[in-house]
Amino acid sequence: GQTPVFPRILGHEAGGIVESVGEGVTELTPGDHVLPVFTGECKECAHCKSEESNMCDLLRINVDRGVMIGDGQSRFTINGKPIFHFVGTSTFSEYTVIHVGCLAKINPEAPLDKVCILSCGISTGLGATLNVAKPKKGQTVAIFGLGAVGLAAMEGARLSGASRIIGVDLNPAKFEQAKKFGCTDFVNPKDHSKPVH
Repeated sequence: GQTPVFPRILGHEAGGIVESVGEGVTELTPGDHVLPVFTGECKECAHCKSEESNMCDLLRINVDRGVMIGDGQSRFTINGKPIFHFVGTSTFSEYTVIHVGCLAKINPEAPLDKVCILSCGISTGLGATLNVAKPKKGQTVAIFGLGAVGLAAMEGARLSGASRIIGVDLNPAKFEQAKKFGCTDFVNPKDHSKPVH
């Protein structure tokens, strides 16, 4: 962030169970299983109503904001002093407080320790490919970085019908796993002394 605030509770990827809800919240009830998402949806602004954007006017990611949107106050304190929020989720905590628009209700049968990666890594990579890049069947796609987001982007390219999916990463140990996600070619920039494009 440009003006980060500290101290704060970091963390953005998680799964959890609703313990309580605030006044006026009707979409969730205690006991619901949820995934936090740091790019929330108010469901009312032009971006939320658009099929081409999810950058909500109210709940878009803001790494500098360390408070709740409704009243501009933190919900965390220690010795009477505020501890600030992080991207509206602050998941490195046993309990957190999240705007209802930044929670996605999920099936309670889904194991929270597995589906937690859907709250960022998978949705970010898959969404970037399917909703933004939108590769056409038969096209070639290059994915830079083969971590969780990169592998999810790779899965999106495979689902889109890309004929060639090139994985680019400095760690060759990631290449074998990437094959399972549809990677057809691998490039490690360290293996080349000049640009390979």
